[in-house]
Parts: sequence; C-alpha cells; structure tokens
Amino acid sequence: METWTQLQELQPVATRMLQNSIVKNRMAHAYLFHGPKGTGKQNASLLFAMRSFCEEVDPESSEPCGECRSCKRIKSGNHPDVHWLEPEGQSIKKEQIEFLQKEFTYTGLESNQKVYILSEADKMTTNAANRLLKFLEEPSQQTVAILMTENVGSVLNTILSRCQRIQFHALNQNDLTQQFIEQGIPESTSQIYAALNFDLNEAITYEEDSWFAEARKIVIQLIDKVMNPKEEGYLFLHQVWLQHFQERHQHELGIDLLILWYQDIISYHLERQDRIVLIDQNDRLKQFQYTMTLHEAKACVYELLQTKRRLAYNVHNTLAMEHLVLQLQR
Repeated sequence: METWTQLQELQPVATRMLQNSIVKNRMAHAYLFHGPKGTGKQNASLLFAMRSFCEEVDPESSEPCGECRSCKRIKSGNHPDVHWLEPEGQSIKKEQIEFLQKEFTYTGLESNQKVYILSEADKMTTNAANRLLKFLEEPSQQTVAILMTENVGSVLNTILSRCQRIQFHALNQNDLTQQFIEQGIPESTSQIYAALNFDLNEAITYEEDSWFAEARKIVIQLIDKVMNPKEEGYLFLHQVWLQHFQERHQHELGIDLLILWYQDIISYHLERQDRIVLIDQNDRLKQFQYTMTLHEAKACVYELLQTKRRLAYNVHNTLAMEHLVLQLQR
C-alpha cells in the first residue's frame, strides 16, 4: 500500500485520524499504532514519514508524492533523519534507546525534523522503556516517535499515557485473500498468507522466496511423520526441519503452518469445510480426519501454542521443537 487512499480501504478509521492530523498540522509528538499483525501499521508509519519529508508535498493533501528524492530514500530505508528501531534478539535494549537519545540532541542532517519508528514496542526491556520516557516527557516540536505493537497490554502505562493511540483492526480474511489474488498469487497460497495475517508486502516477499515453498513441503512431511507411529518424527526434526528452520521467527512461522493443519482437521470434524485454509491438501486432511479425533486435534493445537510461548520465553529452539514432536507423535 503506497497511498493513504489504498490504506483507507482496509483501515478507514485509523487512516482518517492520521490524515486529519497531517492536513490540519496537528501531529502528535508520539503515536502508538496497535493492532494484529498485517493490519497496515508499518505502511502507515512509512506513509507518515514520507509525508513529513516529501519535497513535492501538496499542503492541502495528506499524500506524499512517492517520487521525490526524500520519499524514495525513506522507502529504501536510507533517509538520515528517519530511524527504524527493531528488537535485537528478543528485545529492544537500553543501549538502543540510549543511541536514539544521542540522536535526539543532534540537528537533523537535512532539516530540523526527525521521525523515529519503533517496531514491537512491547518488547522493550524495563530499562529501555524507562529511557524512552525521557524523550516522551520532553518532546521536541519537530520530532515524532511512532511506536508499533501487536500487544498493547504489554506496553507500560507511563508510555501509553504519553502517546496518541491509533488502533488498527483485524482485517477480513476473505478481503486479504482477494487482495493477494489480485497481485497474481495463487488462491491456495493466498489463503495461507491471509490466515497467517501477512500484509501485502510480506505475501509478495514470501511468494518470491523459495524458502517459504520449501518450508511448506517440510511441514507436510513432518505431519506425515508424526501421524504415522512407524515413522521417526524425532529423526526427521534433526535431519531436515532444524536445517531449514534456524532462526526463532522461522520456527514460529513453521509452528503457525502446523497450527493451520490441525485447525483444518478440526474444521472437518465440525463439518465446516468452508473454513478450510489448506485447500490444496484436501485429500490428506480427509485422511487425517479418520485417524485423529477432534479431541486429539485440539490437544495438538494446544501443544503448538505452548511451544510458541516457550520460544517467546527464550527456551532453546531445538529443545522446544524436540518436546513438541514428542507430544505430537504420542
């Protein structure tokens, strides 16, 4: 989504609030964009930054031109006065915020404006959050901070109270699927991307990357292993899965794909075939329906969710996956 008009189709309320603040020149010094993954928070942050530095801006419009030097540099992540901050490892650390604080004291390289965008703001350590408060309590009129989070309940109240909150609502899965199909992505894959709450940029990136296609094959192979008591799921985990899924976020994505499998089996048991996501795997799903009870499928989803929690709490990837495979194969 490269314009506010496009974003407005998916997030009308959030987009209207931001557009009004831009056109009326009443921007807050700090925003908190919160809502589920893939709902447009990053797109809104990018558009806000582009509009702030656009060299061909229409003062009566909220739209950036998208073509000037500043807009192109922001889109490519190379503008010196727009800073993106993401977790290093599991969290945003105090040292990262201290670096930003130093940047706050400098005059902008090309103007007096600065925009700071913090992804996954709920993952700030307590020390990092307390450091950030200094900036939020003593804002510069030409500096804007945008915090993004999927878990607003984990953000400190002292930070919440100093930000203008903009809520991004969960998108309709059918609308997302149609959006991906219109970009030339096959329906079967579009269904999966929508179920995983990918935004359009993520869907296109994964569609062009062979890693995701291979990940889907490995997930299917692991399902076949754990569903057959004669197969060695544990051995497959070490020989294949752990070679492909290496980073924590990759394991989480693999688990999300596994969850889709068991949720589809549950849908078959409940005779809700209209909810099936893995439409290209119907034959397998029908087969598994007769070898796995509804209760067993629900228990597997529970184990998968527990594994995601363990990974979030820094349990070693291999240990977490070994435990999971043993539970799924029982």
